[in-house]
Amino acid sequence: MNGKSKLVLGMMSGTSADGIDVALVRISGAPPNLNARLLGHASVKYPPALRKEILRVAEQRPLIAGALSQLNFRLGELFAGAAIAACRQFRVALSKIALVGSHGQTIFHQGRPMPYFGSPTASTLQIGEPSVIAARTGITTVGDFRPADMALRGQGAPLVPYADYLLYRHAKLGRISLNLGGIANITVLPRAAKPQQVLAFDTGPANMLIDALVAHFTQGRRRFDKNARLAMQGRSLPALLDDLLGDPYLKLVPPKSTGREYYGRAYLKMLFSLGRHYRASPNDLIRAATIFTALSVVDALNRFVLPTTKIQQLIVSGGGAHNPLILAQLAAALPGIEVLPSGRLGIPEDAKEALAFALLAYETLHQRPANLPSATGARGLAILGKISYAPPR
Repeated sequence: MNGKSKLVLGMMSGTSADGIDVALVRISGAPPNLNARLLGHASVKYPPALRKEILRVAEQRPLIAGALSQLNFRLGELFAGAAIAACRQFRVALSKIALVGSHGQTIFHQGRPMPYFGSPTASTLQIGEPSVIAARTGITTVGDFRPADMALRGQGAPLVPYADYLLYRHAKLGRISLNLGGIANITVLPRAAKPQQVLAFDTGPANMLIDALVAHFTQGRRRFDKNARLAMQGRSLPALLDDLLGDPYLKLVPPKSTGREYYGRAYLKMLFSLGRHYRASPNDLIRAATIFTALSVVDALNRFVLPTTKIQQLIVSGGGAHNPLILAQLAAALPGIEVLPSGRLGIPEDAKEALAFALLAYETLHQRPANLPSATGARGLAILGKISYAPPR
């Protein structure tokens, strides 16, 4: 590829498995002067029955290999369809797109090595076959970004900090980028940060617990708590919240990452048990999970960031950025730090992660590393992803 700007599609489906976010990005240059301009973003929801199957698989329910293989290819078709539909919405011909970067759908992530047949093993699995995307769209596609970092003993997550560094580093301001997807994760960017100074990790749950509670208590009629309406109707139960804030994950020293493997079905059962113990109503529990999301972020900042790093701004993206109770709790607990949605800096809250994977794919095709070992714990730099070339024309 030459030095001219390229149109790249980034695609992402997070741990909430709501659907596929697509970002159209014009990218040019090379680090440290890599330029990315968001031209459009779109979201495509998963069919309800397929989403249910994705969540079932991600909860580590029994599964035969054939079903996993089928799901991988079916999701590849859906990701390809999302790319085609987005280009139609953006009024851009597929032939104008130079590259697709698809994160795929995470169904398992074990960042820290665990014993497996006598050897400590870490692993990850994202599905949504990139070869299918390349074949259906006619666009070379980069996918499977995480294993290269893990092969160097990194956690394979978080990977978005590379994009955060390019987008948000500031000569005079210390900033934190907070993404509130299924899981909450932060990227810490000290004033005038160099790449090796960037700290990033998952702080705990975000929408994953809230959405699961809402779906349970509404028998699936609602998938999330729009504008925190249910949480606002609940009572605050300080003792229940204190129990949640005793979560051992919060005390783990970064680098660290987590997901549905920890904050999934078993954690939800524990939350229901706490609710019964404290005689919590459904809305009380939803409120507790919402406030826990905010305060677990605050706990991480107070524990691992603010004692050593001066921060002026907290930039919030992801679905949780639309939750007024989370934002209010963050602002109240972090006096002196401006809490602002990423949209105020020109990147819509729901587009940031898809944009990030467009950037990562662009770097892969240029054979440049895009992990940050200070964030993932990897032993060195890695060129991320695997390339599925478009069929010959």
